[in-house]
Amino acid sequence: MNHNNPFIPYKGINYSEEEMVQRSQDFYHFMDKRRSLREFSDKEVPMKVIENIIRTASTAPSGAHKQPWTFCVVSSPQLKKEIRAAAEKEEYLSYNGRMTEEWLNDLSVFGTDWHKPFIETVPYLIVVFKKSYDLVDGERRKNYYVNESVGLATGFLITAIHQAGLVTLTHTPSPMSFLQKILKRPENEKPFLLLPVGYPKAGAKVPDLTRKSLDEVMVVFE
Repeated sequence: MNHNNPFIPYKGINYSEEEMVQRSQDFYHFMDKRRSLREFSDKEVPMKVIENIIRTASTAPSGAHKQPWTFCVVSSPQLKKEIRAAAEKEEYLSYNGRMTEEWLNDLSVFGTDWHKPFIETVPYLIVVFKKSYDLVDGERRKNYYVNESVGLATGFLITAIHQAGLVTLTHTPSPMSFLQKILKRPENEKPFLLLPVGYPKAGAKVPDLTRKSLDEVMVVFE
């Protein structure tokens, strides 16, 4: 097989079967504590932590290793204020006409509405942008499996946020084109998700929910 780039030896991590079982179980229990929050503290978070979780997100696999993502980190109070105003405008329209009765009923357990004060409260917003193509010297270079790649990177990002002891929420005010305008992103970048990142507010509460059982989410073929 002809490769354009040289290959290097893979330096994997080897565990015994017992270690694998224990590590996978421990990690499951750790991740099972992850919750989406809507009540955030304004306590500062070191920028180094944000940099590290974004580095982690960028270790995700991507189509043809194009890494078609940009993570915009927003701490500016003025920009957060603008983003909140634009997001609440879209959310108001969604809650008052765009959403079906079934959708609103499914959301009722979370007690949400169009008000999004957390956008200004948190120390950081991370806005994930996807790039359907790259611009190299003014020329378009196609990216592949963009939604899948950016979705994977966002999953890595959320996991890294939890691992750092912080909380987040996958916020999707739709449409999200205002984020491209406010943050002055180039034409090849489209907003994918908005994630407020910070500490939970003292006394924060979350809905009393349970996740689906293993039998409900896994099918084994032997």
